[in-house]
Amino acid sequence: MIHKETISNIFFDLDHTLWDFEKNSALTFKKLLVDFNIPIPLNDFLNVYVPLNLKYWKAFREQRMDKETLRYRRIKDTFDYLQFPVDDDMTYTLADAYIQNLPEHNHLFPGAIEVLEKLKEQYSLHIITNGFCEVQRFKLRNAGLTPYFNTVTYSESVGVKKPNPLIFKRALTDANCDPASSVMIGDSYEADVIGALQVGMHAIHFAVLGETPHNDCVMINDLQQLLVIL
Repeated sequence: MIHKETISNIFFDLDHTLWDFEKNSALTFKKLLVDFNIPIPLNDFLNVYVPLNLKYWKAFREQRMDKETLRYRRIKDTFDYLQFPVDDDMTYTLADAYIQNLPEHNHLFPGAIEVLEKLKEQYSLHIITNGFCEVQRFKLRNAGLTPYFNTVTYSESVGVKKPNPLIFKRALTDANCDPASSVMIGDSYEADVIGALQVGMHAIHFAVLGETPHNDCVMINDLQQLLVIL
């Protein structure tokens, strides 16, 4: 149970929580497939790429895969599965083009700005993200999110990724607040919910993708619900 009168700081995940990663990613690949004259239907590409990307991000989060391998393999393995030949030069070119073009799409989840506007009146807002620094900074800026957040804690800067307690402790230190007065809001049960709870923070699970119900914290599927809870 979250008692809103005891909460003073709210920490958000970025991708899949405020920033609509899947929609923006799909728009990016739609452009790249055209730009590079790749005759694969977008849906066919995404049906392979999306689960692969989630799998490899889990490996990256658990430090079983490094950044460059992630960026390479999610592209190369998708084309290999689709039996479309691409050499290493093209794979790296596409990987770079994806990173460069992704922040140009700025779709947020419905109500994100309205919710942030209202929460900003009562709370200090912060970001904790596992995403790549150079990409996340552009996302925040291009989507108009930067002014809402007092601090942004990047896993690359800390050297560990959520759910490692160190990134949450760094974020709390940067925000000059204590866990008991803080709540973490994110889409990942493993990275955001468990990571926050293990350092004594409250958590709200933004289960927009229909995750398995649990009783470890409050679950929501619409950002507007935060205005009722908080």
